[in-house]
Amino acid sequence: MSDILIVDDERDIRELVSDILEDEGYTTRLAGTSDECMAEINAEPPGLLILDIWLKDSRMDGIDILKTVKRDNPDVPVVIISGHGNIEIAVAAIKQGAYDFIEKPFNIDQLMVVIRRAMETSRLRRENAQLKRREVTSAEMIGQSTAFRAMIGQLDKVTKSNGRVMLRGPAGAGKEIAARYIHAHSNRANAPFVTVNCAGVEPERMEEMLFGRESQERGVEPGLLEQAHGGVVFFDEVADMPSGTQSKILRVLVDQQFQRVGGTDKVRVDLRVISSTNRDLEAEIQAERFRQELYHRLNVVPIAVPSLEDRREDIPVLAGYFIEQCHQSQGLPLRELSDEAVALMQTMSWPGNVRQLKNLIERVLILGEGTGSIEARELPSDEGKAAEEGRVVLSGALATLPLREAREAFEREYLLTQINRFGGNISRTASFVGMERSALHRKLKSLGVVTSSKSGARVAHMDEEVEAAE
Repeated sequence: MSDILIVDDERDIRELVSDILEDEGYTTRLAGTSDECMAEINAEPPGLLILDIWLKDSRMDGIDILKTVKRDNPDVPVVIISGHGNIEIAVAAIKQGAYDFIEKPFNIDQLMVVIRRAMETSRLRRENAQLKRREVTSAEMIGQSTAFRAMIGQLDKVTKSNGRVMLRGPAGAGKEIAARYIHAHSNRANAPFVTVNCAGVEPERMEEMLFGRESQERGVEPGLLEQAHGGVVFFDEVADMPSGTQSKILRVLVDQQFQRVGGTDKVRVDLRVISSTNRDLEAEIQAERFRQELYHRLNVVPIAVPSLEDRREDIPVLAGYFIEQCHQSQGLPLRELSDEAVALMQTMSWPGNVRQLKNLIERVLILGEGTGSIEARELPSDEGKAAEEGRVVLSGALATLPLREAREAFEREYLLTQINRFGGNISRTASFVGMERSALHRKLKSLGVVTSSKSGARVAHMDEEVEAAE
């Protein structure tokens, strides 16, 4: 996209402009009709288009070509030239997205100034887009647990295809980062990644935001789907998409084209679609809140994003990563986590998942006590306060039980927590709790604790038969 396409029905003019531009170091291509122009653009979009308004013996005039170019290649700047220009045509051209308008006979110096400015503007836009994409590709997936590695294995399998992916997992688990990982490792990594926050847009504005709009007053305003052309569109929490929009998105997935709100032209797009949800979409379909056809279109490759509680082994690694991030981005102290703080964090409840962990780390660093290790007492929880006092928190339910039953309930909950903390690894659990492995197995059996696979990892839970008997 470094050359200039010159379109004019007068051969002498297009060759004259070409000679001048080539003397200035530019590469040029020439077209005398609308068909030749569109063939050149379809072969390779130019860095700049110099376009005559009136084209003899052509099925499209300059305004028609301008509309098509700004629809399909919105990053290409267009300079309009005409010997029949007037203020109405100039205004119409600018409204349709032209960079500038010059009347024939034009001054060469004036033309060069406009071309240089247009090329510079185009370069800055491309660099800005590249910087945004670089931020996207730097999104890292952090972890080493079995559940995490199982998810990464599935993500890696879909990066090189264009198949639609449905990411399932609780809020805050990192579904958008997983989507960005797919994009960053795909053959569309240098193309846009556009997020559609289905839960954060008012239903009456959803279609205008997605499809864009056209009006006499404001011309063409591209929507998010158009902005994502060539890249990835990520429907975040797709279950919240308005029902009316669902049917139109279904049509886009089938036809790969749509109409802007208020427009009549068909806009073609090349998109890869990734979706996410924290809901049971099958239940949403049964309740007639989600279209079954759309579900089948989006759910080509379902991938589970595990909760933080399913990957407790990753908490120290994630916490360290967030500490480093806060240090680099905000200048907060670069502190380490004490063993007690790590142990406490691995046993805490995380309903907000990775997002909650990130917020907790930032809060501790902001309100923290100096630059030494982060201690358990600094963590905002009742367990942290109890640890500072050398006590164990006793729940109300546990306090009502006789000693034998309370001890058994405590041992069961304690061992469940420790096994899950170590990702189902019995050897590491036995080492930490100070038991022989064989003795730990006997204790787990007596307490009715078993392990099974979940999200690719071993997870401890109560034996269903024992739990039913109780």
